[in-house]
Amino acid sequence: MCILALQATPDDPRPASTPPSPPPASPTATPKLRPTTLRDPTIAPRTAPPPRHTEPRGSDSRSAAGRRDVAGLRAARLFAPPSGPVEVIIRGADPQTQYTLLLIDSAGEVLGAARELRSGKVDLLSTLPGVQGMHRAAWLQLAANDEAVGSPLVIQPLREPPPVRSVRSKRPDGTTEFTKVVGWGSEALDPDDTTIDELKRTWIDGDPPVLSGYRMYPDMDVLVRTDHGEMRIALAPHEAPATVWNFRTLVREGFYDRGGFHRIVPADREGRPFVIQGGDPTLSGNGGPGHVLALEPSRLPHDYGVLSMARADEPHSAGSQFFIALGREATARLDGQYCAFGFVVSGSRTIDSIAATPIADASTGRPQAIPVILSMQLVAAPARMPGTDRNSERVKPITEAGSVPPTVR
Repeated sequence: MCILALQATPDDPRPASTPPSPPPASPTATPKLRPTTLRDPTIAPRTAPPPRHTEPRGSDSRSAAGRRDVAGLRAARLFAPPSGPVEVIIRGADPQTQYTLLLIDSAGEVLGAARELRSGKVDLLSTLPGVQGMHRAAWLQLAANDEAVGSPLVIQPLREPPPVRSVRSKRPDGTTEFTKVVGWGSEALDPDDTTIDELKRTWIDGDPPVLSGYRMYPDMDVLVRTDHGEMRIALAPHEAPATVWNFRTLVREGFYDRGGFHRIVPADREGRPFVIQGGDPTLSGNGGPGHVLALEPSRLPHDYGVLSMARADEPHSAGSQFFIALGREATARLDGQYCAFGFVVSGSRTIDSIAATPIADASTGRPQAIPVILSMQLVAAPARMPGTDRNSERVKPITEAGSVPPTVR
């Protein structure tokens, strides 16, 4: 399977043996650039990456605070049935301390609160208003005396996404076809697009959505160490829960360590900042984790610092490859077509440095020297209190793409 390739000049003539090209600055499947091994010769030998954080699993998933015998919150089990119990464990150094448990959405709005709780096991279905009506992932934050205690838990209602609606469409060249996502379930992706009104009449309803239970786990950021510096990524399980879970799993198991950014498209054909792409263990543009993900209907706009999944033409073909957007103007067309699932909250200079790497082949985005991902590590996310919207922490560009020279550290 060929995985997404993001091209700077995709309208350039291509050899007859290569697949059709996409429109300017759009993702597409690409051929192998050359026979590859698991290591690319453009990457110099290097020392082993620093030790990787290993996230506890299942009923052992708990915050670092809980392991140090101080106050903290952990899930009693990773999965809970829809009818309950949906239990968390409050662990405190002082059994007399009273705690408040808050259910908070991504924008910092309080969906429910349970007060005057003490150390021990708490069933959320009977204690915390708002849990039963959840349709998107939210955060459980423990607090005492109006101050946050430890990192939050993510609580995700297990619901299947609506069926994706797609059509075969033609690119600007008028001949090359591609699969275009036009809707989810009974809803059009673009409500103002009247061209699909007739098509909507042919859509077959999917199975009615049901709540299959809950998944609860510690909220984690991803610390990415590269030879151009570090960046920290906040994940968005409220927009793409399965994609976030897949990414966390690959990070935790070391899948991305010693990989690299094999495609760099600092600007599209019109000179607008586009993307940097990584996550392929073969560094060829065709590798993956051995499984594919269903496309999720993320509402997170592609903009500078936003993390999204690369894929081939088939909507449900993402696996491990990801890209980071370098701007909004050129990547707005990717909204709804690709699954955005996180955003960089620190490390804009690292992004810009990688984007400035000299390119060996502008038609493919192949860099002369592949920027190396030394390691990815799960680290505890900060507390979430009322009014906290982490999207406001997303990095802003400090330079124009391509103007920062790459720095190897």
